Amino acid sequence: MDQMELLVATLIGWATLYGVKIIVAVVIFVVGRWVARKLSNTVQKVLTGREVDDALVKFATNLSYSALLIFVVIAALGQVGIQTASFVAIVGVAGLAIGLAMQGSLSNFAAGVLIIIFKPFRIGDFVEVAGTAGVMESIMIFTTELKTGDNKKVIIPNAAVLGGVITNYSANDTRRVDLVMGIGYDDDIDKAKAVLAELMSADERILKDPAPAVAMIELADSSVNFNVRPWVKTADYWGVYCDLTEAVKKRFDQEGISIPYPQRDVHVHQTQS
Repeated sequence: MDQMELLVATLIGWATLYGVKIIVAVVIFVVGRWVARKLSNTVQKVLTGREVDDALVKFATNLSYSALLIFVVIAALGQVGIQTASFVAIVGVAGLAIGLAMQGSLSNFAAGVLIIIFKPFRIGDFVEVAGTAGVMESIMIFTTELKTGDNKKVIIPNAAVLGGVITNYSANDTRRVDLVMGIGYDDDIDKAKAVLAELMSADERILKDPAPAVAMIELADSSVNFNVRPWVKTADYWGVYCDLTEAVKKRFDQEGISIPYPQRDVHVHQTQS
């Protein structure tokens, strides 16, 4: 009977000592898991609202939930009295090993996250990144995909995208067309300027504000050069660029204005051997 009483007393002592800690640990785990799920759902909503690729949304959501859940488990075990220092050390070493093994992939992932946060471009924008120009098709976990003008798919690592110059041609609603037109030294400068101004005024795609500009910029070796700079909507850029170039050539021909090109005179001297 004394042994039974001793066993009961021991059990009561353990229950008194660890009961509260176990209850607190369970509460920490339950509440922590709920908070982790809520925070991961918030990450998912934010990324979905930014029109991020679905694969990247799922990856980021699962990663955030797993990281938070590990923190909750460690906190719960520590509350019970289990020494978690060694466990944390093991997790740290494993994370370091994985990080070293996946250094390039992690840099691409981090670059992808920064692209999502700062949004230097959107899906459908015409951009130039890492020396390649094309329409942005998708931003994935580790890579970015472009479609070039000749319908090629180019896959670029996100680190290369963020590590170089990014030119977004679709970022603004308007663009300036920069053309250089040359006439001969014997041609009428005022007439040429009037023709260029008239052609830009006749094109309805060219904006009135900002006003188009024509200015003589250079007395070159073979020509007198003019800067021709109309402003257009971004979607009309290439149409105006090509059509205006063609219209200038045809109109200069009609007006008798020459468009010179470099020439070289070759003199052949015959000598008797």
